[in-house]
Amino acid sequence: MSAAPVLAEDTMVPAPPPIDPAMTRTGLISQESIGPRRERLNIASAAMRRVITVDVLRGTGIGPRPTLYLLDGVDGEATSGWLSKGKAAEFFADKAVDVVLTSGGAGSMYSDWDRHDAALGLNRWETFLTEELPPIVESLLQSDGRRAIAGVSMGAQAAMMLAQRHPGRFRAVAGMSGCYSTADPLGHAVTTITVASRGGDVENLWGPPNSPEWVAHDSVLGAEGLRGTTIYLSAAPGLPTGADLVAVANSPSVVDALGLVGGGAALEAGARACTERLAARLGELKIPVTVEYQPTGMHTWADFEAELPRAWRVLASALGLPEPK
Repeated sequence: MSAAPVLAEDTMVPAPPPIDPAMTRTGLISQESIGPRRERLNIASAAMRRVITVDVLRGTGIGPRPTLYLLDGVDGEATSGWLSKGKAAEFFADKAVDVVLTSGGAGSMYSDWDRHDAALGLNRWETFLTEELPPIVESLLQSDGRRAIAGVSMGAQAAMMLAQRHPGRFRAVAGMSGCYSTADPLGHAVTTITVASRGGDVENLWGPPNSPEWVAHDSVLGAEGLRGTTIYLSAAPGLPTGADLVAVANSPSVVDALGLVGGGAALEAGARACTERLAARLGELKIPVTVEYQPTGMHTWADFEAELPRAWRVLASALGLPEPK
């Protein structure tokens, strides 16, 4: 349904990524140019015992430049949805920032799992994103050391979680249409649904619901860790935009497209409630945050694409780049 609104959350269950027990060292295996200022890197991850594909968009101008890590939603496809559906390459084509996009993290919460999962395999994404990947990619890009991280949906939760659990690593964080609690009933439900949507067993993630790991990954409870980080949050109410309705009308299957719209409405309504909860906690702690609630919008890539420029204005300022026009 190429003409229909494309959800960040669908129902495909991937095969578990194969593990190579001999992969005990992390390093860059190959580098390929696939377009103007765009490269694809294959990186051996000792933590996950497999090769992780990473796309890089090199920024404009003469370096060194800051780095933006941009996380995908639950799909975890071979190419990040930000590139295949969210038009990130086009948006950043004239920006003086290097953008790093991972792929293959379907249903993983971009976290380190307690146990290997029969459907989702071995996941050590927090280790990869904070310890293994940055030295490799930032050395290759000759980064200036300024970093930001952003994501949508599952990637929004992960971006906030990584910034909260690693204070000072990122100058700024942006969460678009995410859920940031994990220990309360709403956050536990969202996490369970996210993992289960890809066939995973959520108890392999952080253990049973009473495990301290559920609390340790809760960015509402751990919001103090975000102090000093520039924060952007956004969500919509789940109402279709004009662009969403046009896409439905132009879809080869209007019935199927309307089904996607219904799912997108529910997901975005949940994200709005989650965003309000984190924003309120940051307010209680007197931690500054920029929050934008859109009057319309669902959990679709068309809406995420529209949200990216608003998030970028906040991220760019924190990275010391000129304010976008």
